[in-house]
Amino acid sequence: MRAVVQDVFGGPDVLRVADVPRPAPLPTEVLVRVVSAGVNPVDHKTRGGGGMAGVLGEPPFTVGWDVSGVVEEVGFGVHTLEVGDEVYGMPWFPRAAGGYAEYVTAPSRQFARKPGTVDHDAAAAVPLAALTAWQVLVDAAGVRAGQRVLVHAAAGGVGHFAVQLAKHLGAHVIGTARADKHDWLRRIGADEVVDYTATRFEDAVRDVDVVVDLVGDEVDGTSTRSLAALAPGGLLVAVPSGVSPELVAAARERGVRARPFLVEPDGAALARLARLIDEGVVEVEVAEVLPLEQAARAHELMAGGRVRGKVVLRVAP
Repeated sequence: MRAVVQDVFGGPDVLRVADVPRPAPLPTEVLVRVVSAGVNPVDHKTRGGGGMAGVLGEPPFTVGWDVSGVVEEVGFGVHTLEVGDEVYGMPWFPRAAGGYAEYVTAPSRQFARKPGTVDHDAAAAVPLAALTAWQVLVDAAGVRAGQRVLVHAAAGGVGHFAVQLAKHLGAHVIGTARADKHDWLRRIGADEVVDYTATRFEDAVRDVDVVVDLVGDEVDGTSTRSLAALAPGGLLVAVPSGVSPELVAAARERGVRARPFLVEPDGAALARLARLIDEGVVEVEVAEVLPLEQAARAHELMAGGRVRGKVVLRVAP
């Protein structure tokens, strides 16, 4: 089968398409023929030696976790899926899934039937980003109706799902984004939007219950600055860069909390997200669809940090 592989850590140019052995499903696993693969920031970070490189180890390997496709074969003990089912998922994360490839195998319960109202390109844009938003809001923060939620990088892959899901949960949603994305963010659920390039968000936002930080302290101290926006007892969930001891101490001094986060495979949550998409509660924003051979270009786009929604690789012809 064709797959995007890399033999060393480095820039986008280390990615190449090669022929590799097709995997076979073990008991409780399914073989999925990948139609489309989503591209996430963790992909290009891992390619360069950051991200999940410490989990995957030294190259060669194939990055990518988001896939949408068709069940080609089922292993012994699989009862939830059948050959021919259209599915989507984020298998194995943070271990290697090899998503930039024509086939992947993984436990059947790490997949769910894809939303019926969207194509494979849109479905492949969902799993990692939407699961991150869902697990942050529901599992880590327990967001309730009437709470105030601030989402940094609200127009990005995780961000645009977090805005919609927080609104679905009944929260008052505030997002940070460049001005050209404000109208769109209001349309999908943001009650307020702050242009972080023109205004320091901590001067414009106060008394929020939850901050979904998708930027991190590495970029202009966003995590630490976000503490000032929290109400007493509020929670900062820092997704991309974790929580340093200094950030924990600063949060404690202010009477708020800060915790790190890492997404997990979750087929049951994917099934619920599929229903929300099919019901029109959540929409998927795909900025660009590129062929598998242009994985390097996809990484360049994602690394630029200006993508609205997601970039997707078309794997099947």
